[in-house]
Amino acid sequence: MKFTPALQTATLIKRYKRFLADLKTADGAEFTAHCANTGKMTGCAEPGFKAFYSTSDNAKRKFPQSLQLTQNQFDHLICVNTAIANKVVQEALNAGAIAELVDYQTIAAEVKYGQENSRIDFLLTDKHKPHCYVEVKSVTLLSQTEPQSGQGYFPDAKTERGQKHLRELIEMVQQGHRAVLFFAVLHEGINQVSAAKHIDSKYAKLLTEAIDNGVEVIAYKAKISAEEIKLQEKCDFLN
Repeated sequence: MKFTPALQTATLIKRYKRFLADLKTADGAEFTAHCANTGKMTGCAEPGFKAFYSTSDNAKRKFPQSLQLTQNQFDHLICVNTAIANKVVQEALNAGAIAELVDYQTIAAEVKYGQENSRIDFLLTDKHKPHCYVEVKSVTLLSQTEPQSGQGYFPDAKTERGQKHLRELIEMVQQGHRAVLFFAVLHEGINQVSAAKHIDSKYAKLLTEAIDNGVEVIAYKAKISAEEIKLQEKCDFLN
């Protein structure tokens, strides 16, 4: 996914009220940007981090700027706009860049499914094989105790919604379909992913149950810059 034009840079003053972030440009100008992230953003939005933002030409927006990336104290670029995860995954699916998810005739996004009023991120279909349900999760939580380890975690906060998605995926497998939990790693410092048992033990337990029931887990890491974000390579999932 390309940023057109390329993102501009500033310094992060603070992130607050979940959806807002105050930034300061090199010439001293301060402004508030929209932050499309409902999570805690642990280790991703500390005051003083370098910030990368885009500017919308929509005159109706209260906050024209949007925070897209940050850069931590280790110079890792991090995509903090969670909506981008689905965009980069869809681009990779269309390009056949995810080896485990190729050779499907159609790719549909945001399809209603399941018994709990859910929408699957991507439904891959082919008349010669079972449907494939793909749920995408953005991974940006780097180990805070050993940040140099490259160990990433999901989720970064307790997630009843994430638990619901796992139940839905299990149900799809039980119905004879293929179900995939896809971790899009959008943090340059993360090289492997695990369930965050220390944050949401119920989610971690349910994820193990999902795997035991045939739900597949795939993790890919993105290459990140102010110009583009693109899935680049597979990384390990450690259950």
